[in-house]
Amino acid sequence: MPPLSPATFSFHCQTRCSKTYARAGVFTTPHGIVETPRFMPVGTLATVKTVTPEQLRATGAQMVLANTYHLHLQPGEDIVAAAGGLHKFMNWQGPILTDSGGFQVFSLSEIRTINEAGVTFKSPKDGRLISMTPETSIQIQNQLGADVVMAFDECPPYPASEEAIVTATDRTYRWLQRCIDAHQREDQALFGIVQGGVYPELRQQAIRDLAKLDLPGYAIGGVSVGEPPELISQIVRLSAPYLPESKPRYLMGVGTYREMAQAIASGIDLFDCVIPTRLARHGAALVQGERWHLKNACFREDFTSLDATCSCYTCQNFSRAYLCHLVRSREMLAYTLLSIHNISELIRFTQDIRRAILEDRLSETFAHWLN
Repeated sequence: MPPLSPATFSFHCQTRCSKTYARAGVFTTPHGIVETPRFMPVGTLATVKTVTPEQLRATGAQMVLANTYHLHLQPGEDIVAAAGGLHKFMNWQGPILTDSGGFQVFSLSEIRTINEAGVTFKSPKDGRLISMTPETSIQIQNQLGADVVMAFDECPPYPASEEAIVTATDRTYRWLQRCIDAHQREDQALFGIVQGGVYPELRQQAIRDLAKLDLPGYAIGGVSVGEPPELISQIVRLSAPYLPESKPRYLMGVGTYREMAQAIASGIDLFDCVIPTRLARHGAALVQGERWHLKNACFREDFTSLDATCSCYTCQNFSRAYLCHLVRSREMLAYTLLSIHNISELIRFTQDIRRAILEDRLSETFAHWLN
């Protein structure tokens, strides 16, 4: 088994907020650095929907995600490996993180079975039976070649009984140990995932168990699976500060302003969410904390930029009226331009928080989101 924390990975905390658990840091990977806290765009099928890699770089993105489950189904990890790995395949030279496929597999509740060995499910593409185990998940991710790979975990839905959560949390730990044994590449950092549902004691025990393994990084999973926002905030607040300080902390599947701000104040470093591109495909823009639907008639003759304070390509070149026209016409360019802006907006939001941490003014500047 290769070392779990190779020299090519490191996390350096530059400074901490004097009033919260927030911190500004630098996560170093083989394909570059990630300045934290940072929002990471989701590129499910080795592409962030509707934007090119060059456009994505211009948003300020430093690290992107890809999805193990979806890439296993199409085109297959063998093809990605033959292309030279994800970085060459999708022409993204920055850091990449692949999830384990666990969340997607467990969302197939009506066409999958689970036992200690792993999960068996019917492919939604052709109906063939596929077995996903901790070992196969890691093998697939080793072939995909991302910088960060995630352990295969059991992600129970909300609500679930305490007994079901205990079973899933214990199994997640046993599966993590199998993932460690299966991991074969020194140039990939394996992150463990904290489960435990909405039960603080289970979360705390999971953190203690995972911390003993001295992994390169840790993620909080099992949130944004149906819980109300106040429960998500509570889970993060009772979990993040207790994760190892010397390792990056990743909150999976969260990307709203308030949730990110509150999670950063609890000590989280990395986030991912499909929100910016999904909203764009529905004709919506994120503008300084608000959600604007560009199809609305109020934008038809509004020739100002989408956001005068934003430096993204969309805001620097196009008016609200033009975006409204594109959305109403269902032109593909609408989705590209809105995706560029929405991704830029969430990255800028986390960059602004980072600057506030460095200048020790987080609580004052972002009081609206933290309260």
